[in-house]
Amino acid sequence: MTTYTLRKASAEKVRTDVVVIGITAGKAGALVAAPGGEAVAAAYGRTFAPLLASLGFSGTFGDIAKVPTNGHVKAAQLLVVGLGDTGAVTTEKVRRAAGIAARNLGNAASVALALPAAEAVEIRAVVEGFTSGLYRFEAFKSGEGRGRVAEVVVISDGARRADAIAALELGRLLAEVTGQARDWVNTPPNALVPLQFATEIRTAVENSAVSFELVTAAQLRKLGAGGILGVGMGSENPPCLVKLTWRPDDAVGSVALVGKGITYDSGGLTIKPGGSMAHMKSDMAGAAAVTAAIRAIAALELPVAVTAYLPLAENMISGTAMRPGDVLTSLSGRTIEVFNTDAEGRLVLADALTMAVRDEPDVILNVATLTGPCVVALGDRIAGLFGDDTTVAEVEAAAERTGELFWHLPIPPEQRSTVRTASKVADLLQHDWVRWGSALYAAAFLEVFVEDVPWAHFDIAGPAWNGGGPWGHVPSGATGFSISTLVDLVSARAHS
Repeated sequence: MTTYTLRKASAEKVRTDVVVIGITAGKAGALVAAPGGEAVAAAYGRTFAPLLASLGFSGTFGDIAKVPTNGHVKAAQLLVVGLGDTGAVTTEKVRRAAGIAARNLGNAASVALALPAAEAVEIRAVVEGFTSGLYRFEAFKSGEGRGRVAEVVVISDGARRADAIAALELGRLLAEVTGQARDWVNTPPNALVPLQFATEIRTAVENSAVSFELVTAAQLRKLGAGGILGVGMGSENPPCLVKLTWRPDDAVGSVALVGKGITYDSGGLTIKPGGSMAHMKSDMAGAAAVTAAIRAIAALELPVAVTAYLPLAENMISGTAMRPGDVLTSLSGRTIEVFNTDAEGRLVLADALTMAVRDEPDVILNVATLTGPCVVALGDRIAGLFGDDTTVAEVEAAAERTGELFWHLPIPPEQRSTVRTASKVADLLQHDWVRWGSALYAAAFLEVFVEDVPWAHFDIAGPAWNGGGPWGHVPSGATGFSISTLVDLVSARAHS
């Protein structure tokens, strides 16, 4: 396990395997040590910039170089990471640079991070970014794996301030819960079927202040949760719903979190193309993120009551599978005509949203890897954001602080009308085969079930899974997207 400490010290005097500093590119390409690394650069004297240049280091953002110390500093090795233009160093750049440094450490057991970390937000960014860069999933690999960093020292002039210490702990906590969420999303689907996922969640929250409730398939049937049951009909692994609750005595409000938990999505009878199925184990990233968020909220003892609703199911193909043309009766009592069995997420969310509404929260936030068209529109690093203007503004403010990328998309009146009137046999039409605006249609469908409760919908189909190489502080595979924004939003409500 990696330990993190905050220390007020001169970076050139800290004895570790590696010391990390940031470098910016000034006028005419001059290489300048970023705040926190000045003493290291001074220890090398006038030879420092020419030495970096000789190594091909330019200071552009993400540039990296290992520099021999030769006794100039106490650390065995110096790692420099580019932060881009001098004067344009942002907290998000610091977060991403810390992740890049973590992936380029080599075999180091102890590390000193002398990146910009004067303020609490920067300290949090350094810890979040570095721990994210260290993340790797090796549960199914044989052998002992690679060595782990045992000790990390974050160097900051504000090390003794209460806000700095709190920022370090918050960064460490978010790294811990995000790592668990990533592990779940990265786990092969045969090892994490719905009830097994529920068991994993139970284990994660035991010995904490978060209460756990399992609603089995039989209980869902008694309740009339036809959306969740319909999606799970084709699998031999029955669906279920997990309800998590954090109830502080001094709660100043209430928030409902709803996370889509499709542990594997074949598309059902509307089967996906083969190439699209390989990473459909990630279709439960919303449930993983929501679980991580409520764990962090409870650990921080935020005075806001939070309830999480996690509908878990496998969308499979069999003789009992849901068919295009079927009509399901949702928990709300509304009937739904199914046109596309690969648009299953909105069906399980419909029932979970109804449960949330019945508990009368102040606001509902639902997180789901919902639509491919959202990825087409926004790419794989930006989430679609829908909802009422006030709640959307809250999410955007939280995301500005956490560095996660969201884009507010509309729910046009014509989409709302089609959802409610296009079916000839049921109250609602689940899917419209018109290709254009499919993500907007899905949001319009979900909106029906939130009634008049303030609400925001995160379509994280793109940023929840990184199918390419790591970038910044984001690893390949599961990313843990939306966890820090959810926690920050609830924290803001607690202190408003």
